[in-house]
Amino acid sequence: MKFSPTILMFVLVIFTSCNGQTTGNFEEIAPKEFSEKIKFTKNPLVLDVRTPDEFTSEHIDNAVNINWNSPDFVSKTDSYDKSKPVFVYCLSGGRSKKAAAKLNELGFTKVYELEGGILKWKADGMMKNSTKQIGMTQDDFNKLLHTDKKVLVDFYAEWCAPCKKMEPYLLKMQKELADKVTIIRIDVDKNKTLATQMKIDQLPIVILYQNHEVKWKNLGYIDEQDLKKQLQ
Repeated sequence: MKFSPTILMFVLVIFTSCNGQTTGNFEEIAPKEFSEKIKFTKNPLVLDVRTPDEFTSEHIDNAVNINWNSPDFVSKTDSYDKSKPVFVYCLSGGRSKKAAAKLNELGFTKVYELEGGILKWKADGMMKNSTKQIGMTQDDFNKLLHTDKKVLVDFYAEWCAPCKKMEPYLLKMQKELADKVTIIRIDVDKNKTLATQMKIDQLPIVILYQNHEVKWKNLGYIDEQDLKKQLQ
């Protein structure tokens, strides 16, 4: 049976609406392209949507800070020219995608979102080198692996929703499996030096070590049952 283009379009619209799927008209781009577009844009608006504390610790040059989780996010964006490009980023991309979609909804005509956030920006060598050490270094981390037991390392952040979902059972496993596995949780916001050195550019990440070697790695959410299978 054949359908006319009009009917097919109607069905597609209904299907999309019923499934609640919406897409923001913004462009997600890699760090190098993000940097190039900023460079060749006159008076670019670079928007850091992290918390003020995150912004103070480090940020992309000439960025302004409007916290996505702040109730005045929308009102603070009203003063900017919506016809000009806006470049949005956060730590790893979660908040910036939501902010980019919102900015598009508010009428900003060209929105660029940094793929992987500032973690990927740093991992790709785009951040200016800093001599300031924040948290543990790679050497400090390596010392944690000096054990005969398996070592499971969980890289997380307080704002990361999947990380928060995994936290309760990881804390429980720390006690239950203490005789077999050492479970270490590392907040990347408090250990930026290590996160940069290890090129941690997405969250959550869990890495299993044995005898100082990586035996297994998982990016993204994993449930308790599946994680325990890897520790057997």
